[in-house]
Amino acid sequence: MSPRIPRLLVLFAALLASALGLTGCKDAAPEPGPANQDAAGKYLFCFWNVENFFDDKLDHRKGPGDREYDPWFANDPDILKLKLAKLTEALLKLKDGKGPDILVIVEVESRRAAELLQEALNAKLADPALHYKHVLMKELSAGRHIAPAILTRLPIDGDRTRLLGKRMRILQGQVTVNGHDLIIIASHWSSRLEKGSEHRREHYADAIYGQVRAICTRDPKADVLVCGDFNDTPEDPSVTEHLHATGDVQAVRKSGDAPTLLNLLAGKDPAGGFGTYFYRRWLIFDQVVVTPGMLGAQGWSCDPATVRVVNTLTRPGDPQGRPWKFGGQGARDRAHERGYSDHFPVTVELKVAPP
Repeated sequence: MSPRIPRLLVLFAALLASALGLTGCKDAAPEPGPANQDAAGKYLFCFWNVENFFDDKLDHRKGPGDREYDPWFANDPDILKLKLAKLTEALLKLKDGKGPDILVIVEVESRRAAELLQEALNAKLADPALHYKHVLMKELSAGRHIAPAILTRLPIDGDRTRLLGKRMRILQGQVTVNGHDLIIIASHWSSRLEKGSEHRREHYADAIYGQVRAICTRDPKADVLVCGDFNDTPEDPSVTEHLHATGDVQAVRKSGDAPTLLNLLAGKDPAGGFGTYFYRRWLIFDQVVVTPGMLGAQGWSCDPATVRVVNTLTRPGDPQGRPWKFGGQGARDRAHERGYSDHFPVTVELKVAPP
């Protein structure tokens, strides 16, 4: 027998034993889960009005406000770079440097702008598992090009992305984890600057609630999260009567075919750390609202006690602690003179059940 044969047999036996040992080992490490998910299946949600976020393309926008920001961002790459740096800096302070798992932003000119933020965030995240893989957005013109967009690192159902209304800044998207669907309705309601605008905000609330009620009629346990810059407070009729949102958890749990929604910011003190916008006084304009289904243990759920306003994004030395806005062309343009946005972000912890 050739002396090479035993050596080959020994090598083969060793490899076979190694393979059997690996497959049969009880202490073998399990397949790792998503890097952004902790052992309890928790995720961080964030809503933020990012204040006039335009892209690097000159589109010759004619709407009020657009005429300033469209050419400014398109023709000044340094100002766009600074805007992206400020937004990225703020967002990556969340969740121990990982950023929110689901990010909803409004006042976004275009999908291109949202993708620029996606690229800027991913460039700062060394772990590819934490990269924002998806941008959900439908461009529209509703007086101004300041639409909602959703960025997430979680799996999505892209076919579910749609606008509610032809000229309303209401975006619906869907995230699916462990076979459980989370429907997100993001919106930016009409500004208070125009006379009679309260009726337009009521129209926004009616459109959103009509969609939520239709979803819950099909599935009373549906997990729907509504968020946005409502330009109204949690106590205004547009929110309480038209969106049917309250801070009364028991009323939400007991609601039937016409669901009452839970407003996570209702009953909070705007001057006590929950104000999201400042105009002569603190106001809660940026809100997160959930369906009764999100108060149970099945599918997606939220912990109302975890809602936070990220009120640390302030100008140094501001005694009132107001949001440090980025500002327009008329503001000083040195890097240390510009902030983040004229609104604070709002965050809340979400949890998803096992498959």
